[in-house]
Amino acid sequence: MAEHDDFTAKLMEDMPDDLLEFVKTKVTSFIKWDLIRFFHENPDTVDTAENIARYAGRSIAAVEPELEELEASGIMQRKLIGDKSVFTLTDDPEMRRLISAFVHACEDRQFRVKAVYHIIRGMQ
Repeated sequence: MAEHDDFTAKLMEDMPDDLLEFVKTKVTSFIKWDLIRFFHENPDTVDTAENIARYAGRSIAAVEPELEELEASGIMQRKLIGDKSVFTLTDDPEMRRLISAFVHACEDRQFRVKAVYHIIRGMQ
């Protein structure tokens, strides 16, 4: 057991507290990771879950609940345009800063390995 705890501690080293918390509480699946990256790269997107799923190359059944969880966690906002429900990136500056920090940190392989570990661990 101690060996597992050492491995976990090593994976958390050098990950800033705010990004560790972001990964553990917001990026709880690989679909969410893809959606966060997509909206970071396309911050003015306002679209339906169906179209977002198409852009992401995933099924609506997989994407819609993830968008709803991202909305609940403050990353996305949902609006009604006519009778259509659409999603857009939050306009909260602090959340946008965290999203940007996460996406940029993901350029580093070691950070990605740590993030993958935390997502998998959280799914168990």
